[in-house]
Amino acid sequence: MARYTGPRSKISRRFGMDIFGGSKALERRNYPPGVHGQKRRKSSEYGLALAEKQKLKFTYGVLEAQFRRYFEIAAEKRGITGDTLLALLETRLDNVIYRLGFAKTRRLARQFVTHGHAKVNGAKAAIPSFNCKPGDIIEIRANAKSRQIVTTSIDASQLRVVPDWVTVDTTALKGTVVRQPTREEIGINVNERLVVELFSR
Repeated sequence: MARYTGPRSKISRRFGMDIFGGSKALERRNYPPGVHGQKRRKSSEYGLALAEKQKLKFTYGVLEAQFRRYFEIAAEKRGITGDTLLALLETRLDNVIYRLGFAKTRRLARQFVTHGHAKVNGAKAAIPSFNCKPGDIIEIRANAKSRQIVTTSIDASQLRVVPDWVTVDTTALKGTVVRQPTREEIGINVNERLVVELFSR
């Protein structure tokens, strides 16, 4: 399955935010990478919109073709396209695993899912892009290895707040999607309106 495998610290420095989680690069060098990174750069409207799209792609770990499909689905649904797009990305199985605190980062959550450690509604789920819906129950498989990985992640994720659109039982290692997340609950520092305008050109 395709995914970004390049340098992560440079991506975080380019956008001025910790895209992948756990990066210390911004603490050491809080400016874009490259020879001219410390100089001021003036971006065009297109450049600003493109940067917002790239931030979303890298945050959720999707490539261009997949991201475009998410946008097309969002554009066909009722409501605000930008909010719908974010909700579709947010309810990916790998992201739900991350939000429940079962993985320290989205990148680890994706690996966790592809290695077959998760179940949805009692059935094994190994596709990170699986779209979770309200009422879906996500749980960790009963084998010792799966549970050890999640227990370690929960201990490391205790300071992270579990959003209200999911509920979690850390004892049973089980979570439930209660409803669709709102824009305020997603909380990602991105201007989705610019992304919509970029695709609407």
